[in-house]
Amino acid sequence: MANKKEKKIRKVKRNHIWSSAVVFVVTCAAFWLIAKFFAYFLGTYFVRSKMTSEYESVAAMARVYENADSAESVCPFLDKIGRSYIIRSSDGTDLYKNGDMTITPEKITLSVTSDFDTLEIYKDRNNYFKNDGKGNISVDVRDVAKLIFGMRDSIPGIPEHVIDDIDHDPMENMRTLNNSFYDTLKFPMWISLPVKGGGEHFIGQTFLKVGVMDFGLLLIFGAIMLVLALIIFMLLSGNLIHEVYHSVKAKKLLFTDDITKGYNMTWFIYRGNRMLRSNSNMKKKYAVVNLIIVKYRNFCSCHSIEEGEKQLRMVYEKIRGMLLKNEIAAHSTSSNFALLLECENLEQTKLRVENIIGELKKIGSGHSFNFQAGIAMVDVLKNENGKYLRRKNADVETEYNNACTARATIEGNGDSGAAVFDERLIEEQKWLDLVQDEQKTALENEEFVVYYQPKYNPGTSRLCGAEALIRWQSPEHGFVPPGKFIPIFEKNGFITEIDHYMLRHVARDVKHWQDAGLNCVPVSVNVSRAHFSETNLAEQIRDMVDEAGADRKLIEIELTESAFFDDKKALISTILKLKDYGFSVSMDDFGSGYSSLNSLKDMPLDILKLDAEFFRGESADTRGKIVVSETIRLAKSLDMRTVAEGVEVKEQVDFLAEQGCDMIQGYYFAKPMPGKEFEERMK
Repeated sequence: MANKKEKKIRKVKRNHIWSSAVVFVVTCAAFWLIAKFFAYFLGTYFVRSKMTSEYESVAAMARVYENADSAESVCPFLDKIGRSYIIRSSDGTDLYKNGDMTITPEKITLSVTSDFDTLEIYKDRNNYFKNDGKGNISVDVRDVAKLIFGMRDSIPGIPEHVIDDIDHDPMENMRTLNNSFYDTLKFPMWISLPVKGGGEHFIGQTFLKVGVMDFGLLLIFGAIMLVLALIIFMLLSGNLIHEVYHSVKAKKLLFTDDITKGYNMTWFIYRGNRMLRSNSNMKKKYAVVNLIIVKYRNFCSCHSIEEGEKQLRMVYEKIRGMLLKNEIAAHSTSSNFALLLECENLEQTKLRVENIIGELKKIGSGHSFNFQAGIAMVDVLKNENGKYLRRKNADVETEYNNACTARATIEGNGDSGAAVFDERLIEEQKWLDLVQDEQKTALENEEFVVYYQPKYNPGTSRLCGAEALIRWQSPEHGFVPPGKFIPIFEKNGFITEIDHYMLRHVARDVKHWQDAGLNCVPVSVNVSRAHFSETNLAEQIRDMVDEAGADRKLIEIELTESAFFDDKKALISTILKLKDYGFSVSMDDFGSGYSSLNSLKDMPLDILKLDAEFFRGESADTRGKIVVSETIRLAKSLDMRTVAEGVEVKEQVDFLAEQGCDMIQGYYFAKPMPGKEFEERMK
């Protein structure tokens, strides 16, 4: 689950940004390649168009030389052409020269077109623009542009008669300058062509003529590419900035808690996992803490939800103010907060959490809050050599759930406090899961066994009743006492299935004993308070007993005392129906902590069971006896019979007999026993 959440978080963080960044880079690279291709194409076209005639001239001279009988016969003729040239052997020796030898040793290979194939070009040391032979000049493209638009009245190397023809028409100026530039601006170079089967090379000087039109074409192309580049860059940059903005906004929404406006649990899990799994934190111990405001809902009910949320914000800010540099906190759910603290050991962590709780209790204005915390320790990992290992599988969400489990063990008392998660809680959780997984199968296979604990008359020691109790005889886990599974069934609601199961089995046993001619005694069967939300409960009990054929008078319905604090009207209605159907009804555990005299006043009960705690503790021989004797007297006045449970010694039996208690249930007379053994007791 945590891995899925982390993947979703990473997807939100990088999806649009990275896709936009990739598009930006790819588009820029594609544009650069396209621009480079067009520049190459334009340059190739420019060089070819400018060099065609020059190349042909040099090639013609080379062919004339190659077809001649000897250099002495043809070179004087070639000299008259007026072009500088060199005849060079393959070993680099100059066989013949003519004209100004401005050639340099620096050579390049130029592949212009398939027509020219590959040319060897030697650079000229006059590698600058030249005028009509009267001097050397340099021409700036910006100067040419200003001259075209009439912004200058002179430029070095441009004849005065040309300047005089400049007016305010840029196109006309360009044509005028173009004609002049072709005569004045030349770029010298030397073309080497193989002759005599490659044994010699004919190297002739050529001039790349550059005009204003050429400048204009290059200038226009460069401007177009620059404008396109700027437009594309601005569009892509704007889109990238837009995606970054929305990504940051989405991240903020994803990680922000609506109430505290701080971090939420999603951020806590993401950030916490990064901290626990980091290489730099291998040597650090951590504690994951679940902190809760006790009875927060009650505060909201008495005040308002807005006031409650205000308190949550105050608590969150206070917690953040108490954190160290590398610690984090977030609002989880309702009044829950999650903390990840650095710690040295458990004792230091407990002291730290208690100090945090102490500081939080001071922030209430007009209301005193209590806080409870659960702590789950995250220890360091080491190998057999004592080397620290990275906690690569650490899961802060699991640790937080463990902290919640620890905190749940103290939530019943409502006072401030802290509890630590340990292996015992893990085993309890495993047992809880196991019971819930196997409960239906155990019921279907009738692994639950009915035990009976006899009830005796304290005066005559005569058997006068029994209580049906459940035990679990598991093929896999052996004999399981009720304290290990009944509380689980009461919490998950499966107790209603158990009640039906018990009632059917007890009714069958009673029917069997009746058919065997035994002197049957009434058997009480517990019915959970969870049943009393059912309006037809009395009818269900009646039908199950009748289906087995048992005498209704031999079945006693036993209600727990806590059931009397549910819907009193519905409870009274059910009790009256049961009595009309012939069942007797008793209240179990009277005096266990929830008793109310109103219960005795309003409920038409037949039997009152005194809780075993009346007969235990330091006050059992003094104040306890007074309470027991008065309760028995009160029950008799209300025409109720009494049962004392948990009786273990003879002195208690004698006292209860003296007070007129009707029945005693406890180890003094008998422990709970299987049905066969109880049947022998009845015989």
